[in-house]
Amino acid sequence: MGEQAAENRIRQTGGAQPSAAIAVVLTLLTGFGPMSTDLYLPSLPALVTAFGSDIATVQLTLSVFLVGFAAAQLIYGPLSDRIGRRPAILAGITIFTGASIACALATSIEMLILCRFLQALGACSGPVLGRAVVRDLYGPGRSARILAYMSMAMALAPAIGPMIGGVLQQAFGWPATFWLLVGFGAVMLVSVLALLGESNRHRDPLATSPARLVRNYGALLRHRRYVGYVLIVACSYSAIFTFISGSSFVLSGMLGLSPPVYGACFGIVCVGYICGTFGAGRLTLRLGIDRMIAAGTLVMLAGAALMTGLAAAGVFTVWAVVGPFVLVMAGIGLTFPNAIAGAIGPFPTMAGTASALMGFIQMTLAALVGIAIGQATSPATGGLPMALAVLLTSLGALAAFRLLVRPSSGRPAGTA
Repeated sequence: MGEQAAENRIRQTGGAQPSAAIAVVLTLLTGFGPMSTDLYLPSLPALVTAFGSDIATVQLTLSVFLVGFAAAQLIYGPLSDRIGRRPAILAGITIFTGASIACALATSIEMLILCRFLQALGACSGPVLGRAVVRDLYGPGRSARILAYMSMAMALAPAIGPMIGGVLQQAFGWPATFWLLVGFGAVMLVSVLALLGESNRHRDPLATSPARLVRNYGALLRHRRYVGYVLIVACSYSAIFTFISGSSFVLSGMLGLSPPVYGACFGIVCVGYICGTFGAGRLTLRLGIDRMIAAGTLVMLAGAALMTGLAAAGVFTVWAVVGPFVLVMAGIGLTFPNAIAGAIGPFPTMAGTASALMGFIQMTLAALVGIAIGQATSPATGGLPMALAVLLTSLGALAAFRLLVRPSSGRPAGTA
């Protein structure tokens, strides 16, 4: 089906009721990030052995991915504001698929780190532009609810991904996970070509000019509520990435879980996120974005405090790590989609740029946290560095809400 037919399908929705197929494509686009990180988590300890490396170096395959993911968003967002979402998405998926092939064929840890960076340059087009398309189609009012339901569905990726990755690791070794990502990229390329038309109705021919970029990014950074929402997103995701980057070494490397069992633990953690996003989808329209974020950040902090307290007391068991983080993930599920909608909702003419800057800050902070976790985690420290990082990022999300979002509007916190 050609681009004109796909665009006609978008037009027929009137921008208000996109088809279920389009909703599925948008959900899967947001999954490029979690698919690219979570699927191969069970293989991280095996990579240490396969390449004769160490934990900190192997962990760079995650952190470098986030660096590339963050940086490229600053290009895709303004580019999509200029030429449209669809061509930018297609270019990104093509890059991702080619780089995934290179990852599967890597012969050294240095080559894998480089290929992961290239993979990220393509992968980031999915989430950053998928969010912008949601803003285009649903508007600021309904975006939070739609993003919440998309996040709930997409939570299946981090829930199921490590389980699948654990089975692939045991059966075929670490390259198998990257071959699966090659297949995912190919399917998404065909799906976007067939189903997703152009949603950007406010294309700006000057969106990529240096002067306009500086002006747009400057305007966003001067918008207090935008900065607050973005920091909430960044801190929430950094809490997730803390577990992503540290849990395989803690649960598998130190507590001795097999890859499939580790994947099952990761799936249990994601149940908390699914519950949170389900609550966000059901309650956001009634209670408002800010009330949902207020509740979510408090739940995050409660889980993080419990996790840190157990670690500090020397309670180092699987459930002492996994149990409290389920509560953290429930809080993130309430917080994350609402903060995203709050950040990009007020900017219809530069939704791509707003989404890109948010993603850049989100991934940069997460990459820095991931590097710190890789350096601090060892058998001597156990799960304490990971728990402390979750606590600090949860405190950061709560502080951003209290100091930047809540006092910056004369409206009560329950309004969107």
